Amino acid sequence: MLKGFFNVPTPVNETVLSYAPGSKERTLLKAALQEARAQQIDVPMYIGGKEVRTDKKVAMRPPHDHQHILGCYSQGDKSHVEAAIKAALAAKADWEALAWEQRAAIFLKAADLIAGPYRYKINAATMLGQSKNAFQAEIDAACELIDFLRFNVKYMSEIYQHQPPVSPRGTWNRVEQRPLEGFVFALTPFNFTAIAGNLPTSAAMMGNVVVWKPSNTQIYSANVLMEIFREAGLPDGVINLVYVSGPDAGDVIFKHRDFAGIHFTGSTGVFQDIWKTIGNNIHLYKSYPRIVGETGGKDFILVHGSADVEAANTAIVRGAFEYQGQKCSAASRVYIAKSVWPKLKELMLRDLASIKVGPTEDFSNFVNAVIDEKSFDKLTTYIDAAKKDSNLEVIAGGKYNKSKGYFIEPTVIVTKDPKYVTMCEELFGPVLTIFVYDDADFDKTLEIMDTTSDYALTGAVLAQDRYVIEKVTYTLRNAAGNFYINDKCTGAVVGQQPFGGARGSGTNDKAGSMINLLRWVSPRTIKETFDPPKDYRYPFLEQE
Repeated sequence: MLKGFFNVPTPVNETVLSYAPGSKERTLLKAALQEARAQQIDVPMYIGGKEVRTDKKVAMRPPHDHQHILGCYSQGDKSHVEAAIKAALAAKADWEALAWEQRAAIFLKAADLIAGPYRYKINAATMLGQSKNAFQAEIDAACELIDFLRFNVKYMSEIYQHQPPVSPRGTWNRVEQRPLEGFVFALTPFNFTAIAGNLPTSAAMMGNVVVWKPSNTQIYSANVLMEIFREAGLPDGVINLVYVSGPDAGDVIFKHRDFAGIHFTGSTGVFQDIWKTIGNNIHLYKSYPRIVGETGGKDFILVHGSADVEAANTAIVRGAFEYQGQKCSAASRVYIAKSVWPKLKELMLRDLASIKVGPTEDFSNFVNAVIDEKSFDKLTTYIDAAKKDSNLEVIAGGKYNKSKGYFIEPTVIVTKDPKYVTMCEELFGPVLTIFVYDDADFDKTLEIMDTTSDYALTGAVLAQDRYVIEKVTYTLRNAAGNFYINDKCTGAVVGQQPFGGARGSGTNDKAGSMINLLRWVSPRTIKETFDPPKDYRYPFLEQE
């Protein structure tokens, strides 16, 4: 319910700390890492404000040091999903009736807690649990999540301010933005702590109650997020955090009459199965559920013959190998003009030779471990196949080892076939495939790029020729929801580049924008007439 309007703080993007040698933040982060590694914690589920533990404990281990145990979490079952739904619905009436500025204050406080006393704790948890280096953790777990919370509060206030422009004399027209009728299911991924925090909070901010299931490999930092939300004053039952299997969650949630929507980031296959299940069960629901999902990509970089080669090299190396290529937006297929390939190859091999691979606690490591053994085995299968294929050349990397952690060297494959499997399928790891095209075949290459993948999340063009930039931008307009010119294809910033793609990459509801928040409300139009008519007859009925 809208109870008055108050100006909210104008958000600005959180400053990214450098963690340079000798800096205060480097010292504090290292201390947080040491403290976290020195203890084993028992992580509960959070249902209706209560900490819920079970007898089934699952160990949490750093992907880069899988013999070390950070603690354990309690594995839940269907009964815990049912309890979470019940708790959410019990909290719903009071939460949605709370004045919007009171809800806003909770999430603004959460942002300040992350920016201040929790910054190093949440970054350390992300570094240890998800194997992100200090800089990647900083831009994710701290800065992006802070930005999500602050900018979403501003967008929320703007949504509530948006009212019909005309109310003829004697009437008052207004729009009420109601929360959805029921509960929202937030299903979040391992690779971004910020996404794990944003998916449940963006729905809750708009007055909804939430059942949240994180990826098992993100539970370690998800627990810190719940600690922050509770300290910020989030009422019991508004966001309920459960650790259950996907089938158990789906079997309960997607059959529940009060299921109102899903906020999802994950694989295309899982999202499509969820969509089918919702469609098959549509007759069970009180209302048509909102289905919002971002599902990954096969993201591209195009290097034209007019490109600045040094800029192209940096865009490729960073875009492909930051966070081990485990970003939905990571570059995994690159198309390079033959005229610039020799120089670009030289620069790329130089830089890749300087990259160190190892644990996150050593700040000199640019690349760390992939998330788990399943991912490691999948990626190395593709690498081994490429090594054996005479039509391919592995020009960098190709080595891997999982004895201590799930480490894979940044690997670059050069193919003569632009439709080779690693140019088409999402691998989600530090494996990049390059196709070198003849400069004269530029138009043909654009057509290949547009039709190679079912995904359409991110893409980039490196070129100095403005006619080329315009042509690529238009021709590939449906191939990427986030498109970059003379930059890498990763690094979308809240408030600057709302994030999301179309085609097989999701519903393109642009996390970090007003567009996304509008999916979590259901508008009601209200017309009030102050002096209503007392006679049904219109003037045209009168006799001449």
